[in-house]
Amino acid sequence: MGSVHAGDPEHALLTARNVFVRRPAAVSLWAVREDDLLTATPEALATHPELLATPGEAGRYQVGIKATAKRSMTFVDLVGAVEASGPGDALGQARALHPDALAWQVFAEAAAVKSDASPETVESWFAPARDKTYKQQQFYGVIGRHVSAFKQSGKPAQAEETP
Repeated sequence: MGSVHAGDPEHALLTARNVFVRRPAAVSLWAVREDDLLTATPEALATHPELLATPGEAGRYQVGIKATAKRSMTFVDLVGAVEASGPGDALGQARALHPDALAWQVFAEAAAVKSDASPETVESWFAPARDKTYKQQQFYGVIGRHVSAFKQSGKPAQAEETP
C-alpha cells in the first residue's frame, strides 16, 4: 500500500498506476480516501482505546498491517478481510489476528475504488512491469555522505562543494 494525492477516485487510480505499477507484484489497484482509513499502532491504542469503538457501517473490512520497520518508506501489506460492525470492530479484529504488527489499518471494502478487472485493463496496466526488476530505494548507493551521518552528528545537512 502507498499513498497518492488526487482530486477524485479516477485520478487517484491513474496516479497510483504511474507510481506503483512499476513494481512487478502489482495485479490490481485500489484507491481509498484517507478519511475512510482507520490506522493505529499499539502505542496509539494504549493511549486512545476509544479507537476500538470508532462507529461506522457494518460490512466487510480490508485489513492491512505494517510488519517490519526495516523499510525507509511506510509499507502496509493487505493481509485479508473481516466482517465487522464498524471500523473500530475491524481494528480490534485486526489486532487480535495480528498481535505482533507495528501498525494496523482497516477500511470498508465498499469505500474502495478498484481498477477494472477486465483482461484488457489488466494486460495494459500491469503486464509491462511483470518482467522488470524493481529495487527499493535503499538498494542504490549514495554519493557523498548520507543524511543519516548528519543526523548522528547533530550538524545540519549542507551540500558539499568540490574545488
